[in-house]
Amino acid sequence: MTSAEAGQGALVFIGPMGAGKTSVGRRVARTLGLPFRDSDKIVVRDHGPIPELFAQHGEAHFRDLERAAVAEALAAGGVVALGGGAVLDPRTRERLADHRVVLLTVAPNVVASRIHGDGRPLLQGEDPVQRWLRIYEERRPLYESTAHITFDTSSGPLSRVVDEIVAWAQRAPAQETP
Repeated sequence: MTSAEAGQGALVFIGPMGAGKTSVGRRVARTLGLPFRDSDKIVVRDHGPIPELFAQHGEAHFRDLERAAVAEALAAGGVVALGGGAVLDPRTRERLADHRVVLLTVAPNVVASRIHGDGRPLLQGEDPVQRWLRIYEERRPLYESTAHITFDTSSGPLSRVVDEIVAWAQRAPAQETP
């Protein structure tokens, strides 16, 4: 039985690039015994590498593919990690209303080592950390208005963050208000 079938909705991770949505989400899923899905991985599985999609078709096309991947992942339930920009889409934000949403944050000085040299299309062409900070500040209101709870991944062992999220998820109703 998926978490959606159990009436809990999916447990969804949102946040900026490099915050650890995939790493933390995968560990939380394992701890809870739930399947894990990553919207970026679904896009890659169905359409190819994200940098190539951006280069060949542009960001708008990628966002359309991302919206469909998010819908697929949410419908399947379990634990879902969304790409950093998924919350830009109003339909995606509407879909998230039926799920438990966790915002992962990270400090700019910490994210530098996480995003260095990984080919993220939106960070090309200028200082990646400055670009990351600008993108994060633009998206922050959407992240905060969509999430039910926030955890910072900047310091301490990742296992501590995972344990705190698992404890919250086990007591949080599906539609707890932010």
